[in-house]
Amino acid sequence: MQHSTPHRRARTLTKLTSALTLALTLVAGGIATAAPAQAASPYERGPNPTDSLLEASRGPFATSQQSVSSLSVSGFGGGVIYYPTDTSQGTFGAIAISPGYTATWSSLAWLGPRIASHGFVVIGIETNTIYDQPASRGRQLLAALDYLTQRSSTTIRSRIDSSRLAVAGHSMGGGGTLEAANDRPSLQAAVPIAPWNLTKTWSGIRVPTMIIGGQTDSIAPVATHSQPFYTSIPASSEKAYLELAGASHFFPQTTNTTMAKSMVAWLKRWVDDDTRYDPFLCPAPRSIAISEYRDTCPNG
Repeated sequence: MQHSTPHRRARTLTKLTSALTLALTLVAGGIATAAPAQAASPYERGPNPTDSLLEASRGPFATSQQSVSSLSVSGFGGGVIYYPTDTSQGTFGAIAISPGYTATWSSLAWLGPRIASHGFVVIGIETNTIYDQPASRGRQLLAALDYLTQRSSTTIRSRIDSSRLAVAGHSMGGGGTLEAANDRPSLQAAVPIAPWNLTKTWSGIRVPTMIIGGQTDSIAPVATHSQPFYTSIPASSEKAYLELAGASHFFPQTTNTTMAKSMVAWLKRWVDDDTRYDPFLCPAPRSIAISEYRDTCPNG
């Protein structure tokens, strides 16, 4: 091995000192040097986003689906998996979605292929019983994610990045989404939709959370559910509150473009770490369909 002599070390030090002096002189003289460009997220999937792309009924990825029997899983009641057929862009993030009290996945089924077509693996779950409460639904969402990443078919499992997972749900499923985010801080995103939960304080949530409420919801009124939930999440956690103008508790059960657009943008931003979606989240989107919007503004 060749060792440096004192003279070689001295010459090296002199060169470093000269380079530093030149750099300081250039700055002092007002000569600006270009800052290095911010590297794109390695998880970016799909083309640059536009309003028309996010408002379309399908995103840029073709999708397929696979049914999951309740007899083949534990911890939740089965469901349907939607996934991109593309295998050329690497793995995708995954999201589990729960329906609300007394409802089945069919009430939200339009969301499955829509979200998957933007580059996600989606499992829409059936709950163990239609009467399950939020805490149970939260555990079932996490069980569904564990199934996706550990025990689903090779076709599904090979498409998933197990470090990039999210949860969502409607009504008590939305309450369950808060429970899951609170219980598993490693999740990358959560989207409670018209959430209902007797627990009003969620100061333990660190997962980036977008709460979507309905202005005229009489079952989970935003004043006693969505808004207190949002307020209780620490400001240090990324969060957003989207309130749909004139929307009842059941707005997610039919196609809702404003909800889907914001939901996809939130998932792309936090599950894919894709900053191309920042402009769709902050500043507040302008639409007559939105009665209120609050946001910490992405700063990750």
